[in-house]
Amino acid sequence: MLRLASSSQTRAMLLQEAGIEFLQESVDFDEESIIASSPKNFVYQATIGKFEANFEAFGIEDYPILVADTVVTSQGQILRKARCLDDARNILMTQSGNVTSIITCMIYYAKKQKIIDISQTDYLFSEFDEADLERYLQSGIWRGKAGACMVEGFCKSYIKEVRGAESTAMGLHVEVLQGFM
Repeated sequence: MLRLASSSQTRAMLLQEAGIEFLQESVDFDEESIIASSPKNFVYQATIGKFEANFEAFGIEDYPILVADTVVTSQGQILRKARCLDDARNILMTQSGNVTSIITCMIYYAKKQKIIDISQTDYLFSEFDEADLERYLQSGIWRGKAGACMVEGFCKSYIKEVRGAESTAMGLHVEVLQGFM
């Protein structure tokens, strides 16, 4: 049993599918204050911030703690969570027809071990259909998603090539975690 210190339903689903027992509760961490020159540095800083906030709130006496963060990058830009529909459209158009990298950092901390992993999955997307993109944008499903990207949803039909683990792109490289549990 572990404490998933994340409100992500996708991370919860990945743990369930892997057969890892968990309870899900977390405290917020404001990522907006992070200044980073590279996507890996950004995702590492965000994960450390989330870890520190949640470790302070919960400790590890009852359960090991698991935190994770994901960042999306394409064409040399860090694509954060979209703030509005127009922002989401611009972020997604940056990815359309291009290579998009999804980088996830996780920290698992138990009494006798601490794991820090940064994994990356690269996708080559074909160009997004404009009408399909507008339907996705109007659905609002992109809200709260790094890079407004859902490789298991909207972006799936546009994937031309994948290099890396799908679980990394979904927010938690669960295969790495399983190796230590």
